[in-house]
Amino acid sequence: MTEPVGTTRNLQVAERLRQFADLLASQRANPFRVGAYRRAADTVAGLGRDVGDIHAEQGVAGLEALPGIGSSIAATIAELVRTGRSSQLERLRGSLDPEALFQTVPGIGPALARRIHDGLHVDTLEAFEATAHDGSLEALPGVGPRRAAMVRAALAGMLARTRPPRSASPGGQEPGVALLLDVDREYREGAEAGRLPTIAPRRFNPTGEAWLPVLHTERGSWHFSALFSNTARAHELGHTRDWVVIYFTTDGAQEGQRTVVTETAGVLAGRRVVRGLEAACREYYRSR
Repeated sequence: MTEPVGTTRNLQVAERLRQFADLLASQRANPFRVGAYRRAADTVAGLGRDVGDIHAEQGVAGLEALPGIGSSIAATIAELVRTGRSSQLERLRGSLDPEALFQTVPGIGPALARRIHDGLHVDTLEAFEATAHDGSLEALPGVGPRRAAMVRAALAGMLARTRPPRSASPGGQEPGVALLLDVDREYREGAEAGRLPTIAPRRFNPTGEAWLPVLHTERGSWHFSALFSNTARAHELGHTRDWVVIYFTTDGAQEGQRTVVTETAGVLAGRRVVRGLEAACREYYRSR
């Protein structure tokens, strides 16, 4: 019997989706989300044509049209097809290396990749693209408007067929500070009490210790994952148990991320604050 065209790649993508589902299950994520990845794996494995061809011809919209595949999983499949890897899967395994990832963007070398990771607190190309549009990137030393424009163009080309079609601007939708601060509270309380599963990050962890707690939680239609920051800067400043990176997604929006820290100066000193949303945090605490 002749094997259908594309079966090998389809089985590889399906295996990655099953690995994602197993990892989410081991980290006590919502069973419905775990089941969604397993159903998507079955769909991809059973396709009669190469999933890469579908993506090449129709983009993420073509993947979303497949049975049981929503926008978030479609974006994951698109990344797997485009790069052979999933930044979300690597992050939750503790093997993600954002600095190496950023160096895949033309014009970005090791030094700038580290400044981006440490200064902008992002670790995916999608989150990096958002900073290239909101002015944060060009404010970094050694970047400036011209270089930022070149990076925007490069990222647009790299991500054009990976981005969910209903996503608004780069960065997409995001939850309000009240939700982000509540997830931050849940994560820190769970980590302090030892209730959360832990992973062994590859970076800055020579002993291979499983020290990094992981939280998966939901608020309405939002899916959140939270981890303490494992950047070089967080280690240098001793903030690896203070800075919390929260990843979020919902139907129709690409994954976003924010970092929550304890403010050290000004009217918010001692308060938990979402970086980049300080004004909204001031209003949040004022209203309380």
